[in-house]
Amino acid sequence: MPGLMLDLGPLRSSRAFRVLFTSRVVALMGVSLTLVALSVQVYRLTGSSLAVGTVNAVAGTTLVAGTLVGGVLSDRLERRVLLLAARGAAAGVFAALALNALADRPSVLAVYACAAVLGAVDGVGETALVAVTPALVRPDQLAAAGALTAITTQVSTMLGPSAAGLIVAGPGVAACYAATCAATAVQVVLMLALPRLPVAAGEDAGRPLSALREAWRFARRHRVIAGLLLVELCGGLLALPYAVFPAMGERVLLGDARTVGLLYSAPAVGAFLGALFSGWAGRIRRPGLALVAAGAVWGAAMAGFGASRDLAAALVLLGLAGMGMIIAEILQRALMQRYTPSVLLGRVSSFWLVLATAGPAAGGALAGALAQAVGPSAAVIAGGSACAVAVAAIALLLPGLRSADLSKAPPGDAP
Repeated sequence: MPGLMLDLGPLRSSRAFRVLFTSRVVALMGVSLTLVALSVQVYRLTGSSLAVGTVNAVAGTTLVAGTLVGGVLSDRLERRVLLLAARGAAAGVFAALALNALADRPSVLAVYACAAVLGAVDGVGETALVAVTPALVRPDQLAAAGALTAITTQVSTMLGPSAAGLIVAGPGVAACYAATCAATAVQVVLMLALPRLPVAAGEDAGRPLSALREAWRFARRHRVIAGLLLVELCGGLLALPYAVFPAMGERVLLGDARTVGLLYSAPAVGAFLGALFSGWAGRIRRPGLALVAAGAVWGAAMAGFGASRDLAAALVLLGLAGMGMIIAEILQRALMQRYTPSVLLGRVSSFWLVLATAGPAAGGALAGALAQAVGPSAAVIAGGSACAVAVAAIALLLPGLRSADLSKAPPGDAP
């Protein structure tokens, strides 16, 4: 069991990583409050579910744009300064949301504008976070650092919405925004203790489009990087059919809204357990092969969920899919940070983060359309099976991914 439990080595050995980890925990609990508060406030102001979906779409669109811009900036600017600027701007947005919520007539347009800015600065900040981590921990601790980062996200996802509901029902949405503003301000203060982390700019880093093309050429040609990006694309696009969960819960499993809620929760529980028992990830000799296995388990378990007719079995399979998903994320993050030169890491990280954001959104639409044509169960089975087969094909076509090793210095060229 000690060998399986979450590896706390990066927290013990690196003061800078402790600072980054603590600041992230503080900020994520606040951010999870705002995600709920935004939806509730827009619905109260408009009475429209379409408006709620639109504000989320606005934030998602600017998040993708901010992620790509953040990739370029992370390879051009000092990353500590970029982190501080992004989180400082986020604190300002949360303050503006709180003031707007306290007004006699809160402006819906102001909420949309704040959501757009928030998506952009979150994209910049998250990309800088991925790029900065390799400078704070040893190479053999990258997987452990990724697991610690992942588990903070899972905990905030599980606890934050419930806390937000209590605050909205009590003091109101303005209190949610104010709490998030305070948490983000604390994060900024904590991050002042991070060391300076200068990065030498790449050949084209001063010209955004050229900089992105330079990084894309590297990612496309490097078999480890290309492989982990393809695994992420397959999983997000084919094996996260959240849009079909209501139909699966009510039409296939013959349940009600409570059943649907359990379906949505099960992958998060599995992901949390996967991160909690990920101590082995940093010590495994073939992390690339483990990534392939995790991606295959992710898809196969989701296909099994589509075929299940028993709620208990369905929840176990969804938990297993979530576990495969989080293990894949931890190993992808570590391999990307290990095999990407520092001068390109911000931009390559932005590609991975865009896939992690846009893939599930596109996959939900794809699964929904397929469910309309062939039924929810067949749609989930098809998507999960296609994911497992595609990941196996990636492993066969890219042997460099299978032989990737975190314990050795990466070669200069594609393996």
